[in-house]
Amino acid sequence: MILYFSGTGNSAYVAERIGRVTGEPVVDLFEKIRDRDFTPIHADDHWVVVAPTYAWRIPRILQEWLKETDLSGSRKLYFVMTCGGSAGNAGKYLQRLCASKKMAYCGCFPIVMPENYIAMFTTPDREEALAVIDRAEAAIDQAAALIAAGGTFPPRPVTVTDRLNSGIVNDLFYPMCVHAKKFYVKDSCISCGKCAQVCPLRNIRLERGRPVWGGDCTHCMACICRCPSAAIEYGKHSVGLPRYICPK
Repeated sequence: MILYFSGTGNSAYVAERIGRVTGEPVVDLFEKIRDRDFTPIHADDHWVVVAPTYAWRIPRILQEWLKETDLSGSRKLYFVMTCGGSAGNAGKYLQRLCASKKMAYCGCFPIVMPENYIAMFTTPDREEALAVIDRAEAAIDQAAALIAAGGTFPPRPVTVTDRLNSGIVNDLFYPMCVHAKKFYVKDSCISCGKCAQVCPLRNIRLERGRPVWGGDCTHCMACICRCPSAAIEYGKHSVGLPRYICPK
């Protein structure tokens, strides 16, 4: 069974492509995470978790869901991580997670996809994004073939920088950067409520037809990127940048 969490569609695309190759069911975890639904689920063959990379590890909201949810049946767990450049030393922490659940860690496979972190980086236009995805297809198919064959993902070299990024940088990143204080809405807002609908933490509410952000944010960028009128900005950084939704 393939489980995925996705803010702007990269991980959804990868999960669905792997599912087409392996013939496995693909489950979107958005509602389960949003509703804090930790109901046990079952798979006979193996588990595959597809997730974005947040500061060189899986998102903490996904990690919490995995910790709290009983994945019954198969004890084999694969991780496929979409990233803008590198997943760092994420495997170390995923291995710990598997050990805590008494599951067999089958490796972590990074897939470089278009950059979507508009809060800090430059997002691509449609043509640039499609070119990055085209380059990623072979890696996605390689991951799918390894899963279908029942093997493990090959280990990848880990640098000192990888260790620092997934360790101390990740620890500092969340309290220092992951908040909603810089989000604001412009007059082009059409009061559609899409931002509230796509927030996995129910952190957005509408007041007089305009979004208001609370104190619980995971920086998935779904609200700003999925706004149909591009009315949401993140400080000055996002101004003028393309909003990114996976074009495939």
